[in-house]
Amino acid sequence: MTSEITYAEVRFNKGPTASGIHPGSLAAPKQRTTPHKSKLDFPKLLLISLLILFLLLAITFFTTFIKKVWSCCPKNWKPFSSNCYLISTESKSWHESKHHCSAMEAHLLVINSKDEQDFIIQNLKNNFAYYVGLSDPEGQRHWQWVDETPYNANVTFWHAGEPSDRDERCVILNYRPQTPAAWGWNDIKCFQNQMSVCEMMKIYL
Repeated sequence: MTSEITYAEVRFNKGPTASGIHPGSLAAPKQRTTPHKSKLDFPKLLLISLLILFLLLAITFFTTFIKKVWSCCPKNWKPFSSNCYLISTESKSWHESKHHCSAMEAHLLVINSKDEQDFIIQNLKNNFAYYVGLSDPEGQRHWQWVDETPYNANVTFWHAGEPSDRDERCVILNYRPQTPAAWGWNDIKCFQNQMSVCEMMKIYL
C-alpha cells in the first residue's frame, strides 16, 4: 500500500516592522510645504489706507459743518463774521455802558476793519450816537481798546478834525450828514449819556 504525503504550505504573516512599513510597500514621499505670500496683502493694505483717508476727510468735514451750522448768537444779537453785536436801547455814560456789556459777558464794540465798521453802521440810527470800546484814560492821546486789542492808527474812522479835545477821553460812533463819510468816530466826555454797541464771540455748540 502506498501512503500519500500531503504537504501544506504554511505562511506566517509577520507583524509590522519597526519602521511601521510593511515589507514590499513603498514609503509615501513626504511633501514639503513652503509658505507663500497671500495675493490679498497689497489689496488689503490699499483698502486700509483708503479707509484711513476717508475717516480723516469725514472728521474734517464734520468739524467744519458743526462749526458753521451750530455757531449762533443770543436772541436780539446780530451776527457778523465770528462775532455777535447788540445795539443798546438805553442811554448811559461810557463807564456804565462798559459795565452793562460786561454783565452780559461781552465788551463795548471793538472795530478792527472797514468791513466791521460798515456792518455796524448799517444797523444804527442816524439820530443817535453810540459808544465804542475806545478810550484815552490819561488824556495823553494813548487810545486803548477795552479788550486790549492794540490800537492801530491805520485802521481808524475819525471824523475830520477828530479827536479834538484832550478832556474828551471816550469815543462815540455818530452820523454827520454834511461829511463825505457820514458815519465816523468822535471823542466826547465820558460822562455824557449815549447809546452803545456790545460785542461778543459767537457761541459754538
